[in-house]
Amino acid sequence: MAAEEKELKVSFLSKREYECPACGAKFRKEELLSGGGRLIAGPMTEELHRVYEPSIKYGEIFPLVYQATVCPECWFAAMDQDFEGLNDEGVNSAREDRENRCKDARRLYPPLDFSSPRGLAEGAVSQYLLMRCYQYYDGAFSPTIKQGLAALRAAWLFDDMDRKTPKQHYDWLALLFRRKAQFLYNEAIRLEQTGKETLSAMKIFGPDTDKNYAYEGVLYLCAYLRLKFGPSGAGQRRQSLEEARRTIAKIFGMGKTSKNKPGPLLDRARQVHDAINKELNESDE
Repeated sequence: MAAEEKELKVSFLSKREYECPACGAKFRKEELLSGGGRLIAGPMTEELHRVYEPSIKYGEIFPLVYQATVCPECWFAAMDQDFEGLNDEGVNSAREDRENRCKDARRLYPPLDFSSPRGLAEGAVSQYLLMRCYQYYDGAFSPTIKQGLAALRAAWLFDDMDRKTPKQHYDWLALLFRRKAQFLYNEAIRLEQTGKETLSAMKIFGPDTDKNYAYEGVLYLCAYLRLKFGPSGAGQRRQSLEEARRTIAKIFGMGKTSKNKPGPLLDRARQVHDAINKELNESDE
């Protein structure tokens, strides 16, 4: 029985010991085990999200559940490489925000527990916490694009929660996080273009864990999210779509100079470009 339980494990505690910069708690992070038929890759969505098929042996596994590093005591969260990189000002902000941070997280899902193996709810809320906690980091960490990525991943995980337990308003939360991702992705590009924040601290842009679509993936998502979840007012909508069309056109320019450009991304970019053009042309009629 013990051997069978060990064989069916999907996660483990890392050997590395983390020390929370906000409260000083020491802990080890839960990591996803790979191999053994645990992950069966399915289709890729328009949002560049990899869907995984359930395994007969292990059931459903959601790799994004384990991505954020979260302190089990004060719920400070960040990407692994940034977790212990807060400056003194950021540490003070994280400490002062502790009570509100935990209270707001519990509003999304009250019975949270980050000291035990994570469930889907902890995974979804961990991305919310990561998004929230990057406000404590300075611009050198590329916080805005990391917040956008976290918002998008939170939306995907709330989609999964809605699918498994419908009519609990998780679909509404997924929509809210997509709208937040739309703003943050485009804000990150704006800040980069105005020289106010760099994207260079973002080594892997994802957006999912299995493939890095790099900067071109960011541009694609900026346009796609504007198309699907941008402003709805007539004047704002047109302006937003025109900006989205300029953004996605950059991918085609980059594609001419790179033989390594992923074809599927270019194909999806063309589809979004065509959809934007169609809506803009219809609004002219």
